[in-house]
Amino acid sequence: MTPLIAVLFAILQGATELFPVSSLGHVVIVPALLHWPIDQASPSFLPFVVMLHVGTATALLLYFWREWWAMLAGLLGRGEPGEVDAQRGLLLRLVVATLPAVLIGFALKKPIQHLFASPEIAAAFLIANGAVLIIGERLRRRRAGNGFGIGQLTLRDSLVIGLFQCLAFLPGLSRSGSAIVGGLTRGLDHEAAARFAFLMATPVIAGAAVIEVPHLLHHAAAARGMFGTALLAAVVAGVVAYLSTAFLMRYFRNHDRWALGPFAAYCALFGALSLILIPFGA
Repeated sequence: MTPLIAVLFAILQGATELFPVSSLGHVVIVPALLHWPIDQASPSFLPFVVMLHVGTATALLLYFWREWWAMLAGLLGRGEPGEVDAQRGLLLRLVVATLPAVLIGFALKKPIQHLFASPEIAAAFLIANGAVLIIGERLRRRRAGNGFGIGQLTLRDSLVIGLFQCLAFLPGLSRSGSAIVGGLTRGLDHEAAARFAFLMATPVIAGAAVIEVPHLLHHAAAARGMFGTALLAAVVAGVVAYLSTAFLMRYFRNHDRWALGPFAAYCALFGALSLILIPFGA
């Protein structure tokens, strides 16, 4: 993989990881359409992907550092009693929401792994992702009121949102999009749903990198050979992820009616075009 392709791949991953359009679907489809010289079976590819995850998780940690710092302070019992309870409650909700991804991820990793290499399957699921986003908006409109904040989530709500997030184990279904839809169905407003989804993403993305450490050590020689390129890509992915998060939080703050509509339309259009073009690009 050349440095240019590595940077382009990092930009693609850094943006689509947070936008509700499926990073996994895009990193399967786009290289196939544009004939990027990427060998995903190469021993050096896994270390490269792990570094991208590290960059993205770092960006999320930096953007939401105040929230994580407050939760840490609450865990240690520092602050006013009411604030300590609120921060501990938020941390517990995030733990509960993350558990399904951990458990289901281990169970499904091997059975569905063959799907990850198919651009056609990813494109079909990308269309399905658009449908999921629209369904989420329709369900949100049926609920009374304007939506509430994260502080009003119950543990059951958190578990449901975590289960929605697990849809993203299928390539083409967005992790952030599924989690946001899960939040909308439980009554959150768009900004709160996005905030909770992005807070959930930090341990999930970091965990995806940690899981691959044994394989990373096994291919240590290949990792050393590509370390400079992977480090550059991680920085690029992190910067793009940070900017994407800032944009999306501002967007959802200012749009609470059919905010997922444009992303749904994009997924349906790009998925359909990909199904048409992929056979000609093969």
